[in-house]
Amino acid sequence: MRAMRHGLWEGGAMAAARDPPEVSLREATQRKLLKFSELRGKVVAPGEFWDIVAITAADEKQELAYNQQLSKKLKRKELPLGVQYHVFVDPAGAKIGNGGSTLCALQCLEKLYRDKWNSFTILLIHSGGYSQRLPNASALGKIFTALPLGNPVYQMLELKLAMYIDFPSHMSPGILVTCADDIELYSIGEFEFIRFDKPGFTALAHPSSLTIGTTHGVFVLEPFDDLKHRDLEYRSCHRFLHKPSIEKMYQFNAVCRSGHFCQQDFAGGDIANLKLDSDCVYTDSLFYMDHKSAKMLLAFYEEIGTLGCEIDAYGDFLQALGPGATVEYTRNTSNVIKEESELVEMRQRIFHLLKGTSLNVVVLNNSKFYHIGTTEEYLFYFTSDNSLKSELGLQSITFSIFPDTPKCSGKTFCIIQSILDSTCSVAPGSVVEYSRLGPDVSVGENCIISGSHIITKAPLPAYSFVCSLSLKMNRCLKYSTMAFGVQDNLKKSVKTLSDIKFLQFFGVCFLSCLDVWNLKVTEELFSGNKTCLSLWTARIFPVCSSLSDSVTASLRMLNAVKNKSAFSLNSYRLLSIEEMLIYKDVEDMITYREQIFLEVSLKSNLI
Repeated sequence: MRAMRHGLWEGGAMAAARDPPEVSLREATQRKLLKFSELRGKVVAPGEFWDIVAITAADEKQELAYNQQLSKKLKRKELPLGVQYHVFVDPAGAKIGNGGSTLCALQCLEKLYRDKWNSFTILLIHSGGYSQRLPNASALGKIFTALPLGNPVYQMLELKLAMYIDFPSHMSPGILVTCADDIELYSIGEFEFIRFDKPGFTALAHPSSLTIGTTHGVFVLEPFDDLKHRDLEYRSCHRFLHKPSIEKMYQFNAVCRSGHFCQQDFAGGDIANLKLDSDCVYTDSLFYMDHKSAKMLLAFYEEIGTLGCEIDAYGDFLQALGPGATVEYTRNTSNVIKEESELVEMRQRIFHLLKGTSLNVVVLNNSKFYHIGTTEEYLFYFTSDNSLKSELGLQSITFSIFPDTPKCSGKTFCIIQSILDSTCSVAPGSVVEYSRLGPDVSVGENCIISGSHIITKAPLPAYSFVCSLSLKMNRCLKYSTMAFGVQDNLKKSVKTLSDIKFLQFFGVCFLSCLDVWNLKVTEELFSGNKTCLSLWTARIFPVCSSLSDSVTASLRMLNAVKNKSAFSLNSYRLLSIEEMLIYKDVEDMITYREQIFLEVSLKSNLI
C-alpha cells in the first residue's frame, strides 16, 4: 500500500512540475465545476454522489426558509436528483454551537434512517448562524449566498457540492462536516484521489502563514520520512491546536518550513503568497468522521439529553484527538464568546469520550482556503481579488441586464442576477445582487445592494450597505430595508442606554444619529434583550407598503446622517434587524428573485 501511495505521489509531483501551481489549481477547480454542472437536474447513480446532504438551521424560521429554497432549487433542476436533502434544526433554548448542531444532526439521522445510515456517505453543512457580519445572508442563509458564477447563478450550496464532487466515491460510510461560508480549492495529481477511508477522524490541511494559524485550527503532524513535498500527503496528527498563539505553534512543533507557496492572511487588501522556505503551519477546513465515531458521539448526546452550552465541532472534537492530546484545553475559555457554567465539564466529558481516537490528516500543499463571512471579505473577493476570480471563473456581470462593461483587470463592480437601467452608474468595489436599479441611480464605491428596488436619484454614499426584506405582518405584505455602513459592527453591544454613545452608525456616534432621526432614547428603542443593546436590535428601520418606498425611506435616513440634515422617523413603524428576521416573508423574496430571473432570461433570449 505504501509503495502504491508513493507511486501516486510521484505522479502528483510530475503533474505539478508540468504546470505552475496556480494553473493546476485553476484547471482542477474548473474540472470540478464542469463535472457538477453535468449532474445538475439529473438522477445520480449509486455511489456517484452523496447519499444525504444535510444543512443545519438555528431555528424553525430558518429551517422553513432553507426548505423552501431547497424545494425551489430541486424544482428548477439546479441540484443533482435522487439525493436526500435535509434541513436539521437546532432544539429551542440555549445556543449549542456547531458541535451541538452536529450532535443534533446525528440524532435526526438516527430517527429518520435507523440503522440504514451506517452505509451512507453524508455531507453535513453548518449554516445555523444569523450572519451578523454579512447581513445580506441573514434572511435566506449563508449557504444560499449568491456567487458571480454560473447559469443559473450558483449559490454557496452549489459551489460546495461542486468542490467536493470527487469525495463520495472515495469515502467509507460516514459524515463530512463543513461550514457554509468558506471555499476550499485544491489540486492534486491527475490519477490521485482524496480518500476518506480510515477509522476515526480525517481532516484536510492547508499550508498557511503563522498569522492565519492564530485564527484557525493548527495540526501538529507526526514526523514524515519523505523530504519532498507533494500536492497530496497522507499524514498522522499528533495533536490539534485551536487558534493557538504563534509562541504555542513553536512550542508544540507545529511550525514547518514551506517547500511550496502557502496562503497569507487576509488584510482587506491583498492575498499574498509566502516565499519558499518561510515558516508555515497546516490549518484546518473540513473534517470527516467514520460511522463508528459518529455513533459514539450520538450515544453520548442521547446520554446527556439536553445541551446547555455552545460546543465547537473543531475546538472541542478535534482537540481531543491524536496521541498528544491533553485535557488542559478544556479549561481555556479565552476563545469563547459566552462562558456557560457547564462548558468546562462538557468539554472534559467529550475529551474522555474521544481520547485515543485517531486524527488522520490529508495535507493539500497546492490548496487555498477562502472565508467569505464578512462584508469586507465579500467585497474584496467578488470585486478585487484576481486569484479567486481566475480560479473559479468569477464574472463582473452574472445573469443580469446592465449595458456597462467593467475594466478587464483590477478592481471592478460585481452585478449578480439584477436589472440596471442603462443610465445607472456603479463604482468599482461594489456588489449588486437580486436588485433593480432605476434611471440615473448612482452607487458609490464599496457598497452592497441586495434584494432592493432603487428609484431615488440621490447618490448612494460609498461604503453603504442596503438590503431589503419582504415581511408578513398581520397577514399583510410589507417591506423594510436595512441600511448602514459596510464597516459598521452590528454585533458590538452595550449593556445600558447611557452607553449607546459607544455604538457607531456609518462611522457616526449612534446618539447623534438618533437626534438626526428625531428618535428618543428609551428601552423601546431596542428589541430583545434589554442588556444587550446593538445596531442589530435597534428599532430604526422603516416599514413600508412597497419595496421601492422602503428603500427610499432607508436611504433618506442614511443620507441624513451623512449630510447632517434632519429626517424624522417618527411617522413610521420601525423594526430592528432582529425583528425583520422574525417577520420575513421568504416566499415573497424568492418570488422577487424569480421575477428578475425570468425578465433577464426573456431579454437575453435564454428561454
